[in-house]
Amino acid sequence: MNKLFKTLVGSLLLAAALPAVAHHSFYAEFDANNEVTNLGVVKEMMWVNPHSWLVFEVENENGEIEEWRVEGGSPNVLMRLGWDRDSLPPGTAIEVTGYQAKDGSFRMNSRGIEFPDGRTLELGGSRRD
Repeated sequence: MNKLFKTLVGSLLLAAALPAVAHHSFYAEFDANNEVTNLGVVKEMMWVNPHSWLVFEVENENGEIEEWRVEGGSPNVLMRLGWDRDSLPPGTAIEVTGYQAKDGSFRMNSRGIEFPDGRTLELGGSRRD
């Protein structure tokens, strides 16, 4: 019985540690030397763990629409920063400044967004200097 208990506890501890191993750092995924600013329109705000994702559409210089994804803090972090699920409805015009993914995809990490009237909302991004 003692061996079974130790095996069960060990397995549970290992399973609990796996999400921490899979979690990435800012510097592993995003380029701190490639800051970008995009004007666009909110498509969707996804309140998921471990990071929220803001999806917005940007019109590029050729008039084509690019769909950008912005990594933010967890839903818990957003709520502590004053967000609620109605803070960023689809169709809202925003400006996002952040750091593009190292692979050049339309993904970025940002700490905040700005509205046309100058208001800002912090996104709780993962970059820590």
